Amino acid sequence: MLIGVPTESTTGETRVALSPETAKKLLALGHRIHLQAGAGVAASASDAAYAALGVQITDAAGAFGCDLVLKVKSPTADELGLMKPGTGLVGMLNPFDSAGLQQLATAGLTSFALEAAPRTTRAQSMDVLSSQANIAGYKAVIVAADKYQRFFPMLMTAAGTVKAARVVILGVGVAGLQAIATAKRLGAVIEASDVRPSVKEQVESLGGKFIEVSYDTPEEKEAAVGVGGYARPMPQSWLDRQKVEVAKRVAQADIVISTALIPGRPAPVLVTEDMVKSMKPGSVIVDMAVAQGGNCPLSELDTIVVKPGVKIVGYSTLPALIPTDASAMYARNLLHFFNLHLGTGLMERRRQAVHLANILDEFEGPGPLIMLGDFNEWTKGPATRVLTERLDSLDLTTHLRRRRTYPGLLPMLHLDHIYYRGVAEVMSVELPRTRRTLMASDHLPLVATVRIQF
Repeated sequence: MLIGVPTESTTGETRVALSPETAKKLLALGHRIHLQAGAGVAASASDAAYAALGVQITDAAGAFGCDLVLKVKSPTADELGLMKPGTGLVGMLNPFDSAGLQQLATAGLTSFALEAAPRTTRAQSMDVLSSQANIAGYKAVIVAADKYQRFFPMLMTAAGTVKAARVVILGVGVAGLQAIATAKRLGAVIEASDVRPSVKEQVESLGGKFIEVSYDTPEEKEAAVGVGGYARPMPQSWLDRQKVEVAKRVAQADIVISTALIPGRPAPVLVTEDMVKSMKPGSVIVDMAVAQGGNCPLSELDTIVVKPGVKIVGYSTLPALIPTDASAMYARNLLHFFNLHLGTGLMERRRQAVHLANILDEFEGPGPLIMLGDFNEWTKGPATRVLTERLDSLDLTTHLRRRRTYPGLLPMLHLDHIYYRGVAEVMSVELPRTRRTLMASDHLPLVATVRIQF
């Protein structure tokens, strides 16, 4: 497969979707890679490092014109114009952006938004949200320490004692837990809040104190469970009680780091304008949810504002501030996704299905259309098709045996090579002494007597 890796064009985006480490592994699998010149420079990966592995350095058109394109962020309108219909696209494509997804569909792309990967054990290795949130939580604390005008740890010196900074973490997901761990290493006193009581033990195991809010109704208890590893919207009655408890801690805090997000919804407001006014001059707020509206209404996208006397940091791409490690982790996520879902040639078949649909359009009339033969041969034109018939049922035994006479054809029938009007169907197949239902990825042995019923 020909894989393209373009330079990220989003402002402030320094990551690259392919590291030299993952490039080496993809090349070893027999794939070819076109990398846009300079794509990895911001992540400390030079063109020479890729070229030494066998990656071809090209321009934007060469990278976007491949069978499969690996990206960090969704392509722009101009970049979509460089991609041909049937191209595969993998990246963080924002599955909740309906307008953006429609653009990808209109361009005829087969797109995979990695943010939609389930938070299950099997999918952990390709969980881009977790890998990048981990980095963001770490960097949020480092940014806060840089903007804060005092020490983080308690210091006892001949000149006197310096108190440890008080840090409040709002939202204890992957980013929040990493923020707690990093702030603790720097010597801060930490308190954390989350709608899910189940995270209390995790907070305390990292050296933080959990801000507890009672759950007084069955509705509140049910919402607090969360779903799929994410928090759910809480009833207003609980939010009002949480606001009171959080306001007390925020007024005493030197640093507030907010990470609270609910997929597909605007970020909840946790740090109100009145809370900001109650903070000490020189305090710092890092609003990690600023891209979805922010947990603080005073934060501004990709900038730092001072209101009133409090620094409010609104960086939307914190992982891009650590581009080397962020790119390496993201590239590994993509590699695991590729090996699991695309490594057996699925993308070639989906791309070629566009051409197959055109072949099928040549046939008119009702009834099923069965096409058997080598998939790659189909895409060269109707003249090379091994068999085309329109029947209610088809005994495949003879045709399976006949395939031995065709050079280059495997002695096996792939059901994903059977299309009904261009869409792979689920078919009931009877094998000797057994019955089973085969999906598109299953194989039938050459010696089987098979009858497919439509």
